[in-house]
Amino acid sequence: MSVKRKELPVVGWRELVHLPELGLHAVPAKIDTGARTSSLHGTVLEEFERDGERYVRFAVDFAQQHVRQVCEAVHVDVRGITSSNGETQRRYVIKTPLKIGGVEFRAEISLADRRDMRFPMLIGRSSLRRRFVVDSGYSWLQTPEMKVTKGHKP
Repeated sequence: MSVKRKELPVVGWRELVHLPELGLHAVPAKIDTGARTSSLHGTVLEEFERDGERYVRFAVDFAQQHVRQVCEAVHVDVRGITSSNGETQRRYVIKTPLKIGGVEFRAEISLADRRDMRFPMLIGRSSLRRRFVVDSGYSWLQTPEMKVTKGHKP
């Protein structure tokens, strides 16, 4: 018996994504089905409360452009997240709208020090699940402003 599946948009191994409530647009992101949680390069500046809700203020640095964007988001949790090197780190987790191509949804994103990484953002499988399929042989499939690229060369 075969199950009828909904046709899902296809993402490449890298895409430009948007976090509209944070004022972040065209953020280079690596699509990583090996990671459960999405993560964003952010330095936590402070935790505070507004209207009975916990918030976190953090800075996102784009070193190549010499730009620092200060953002605020509802602080959902502090969790132990295991990084790619197997080390567990305590990270702030926020929930905010994330837009990839024409699909916008609320995503949980951990704030991590990604300054040594090639991409300031990583999109994990919980953000991809039931929304996208991944074709790792291509880049920019959901990024109209970029030319679709075949292969894995960064």
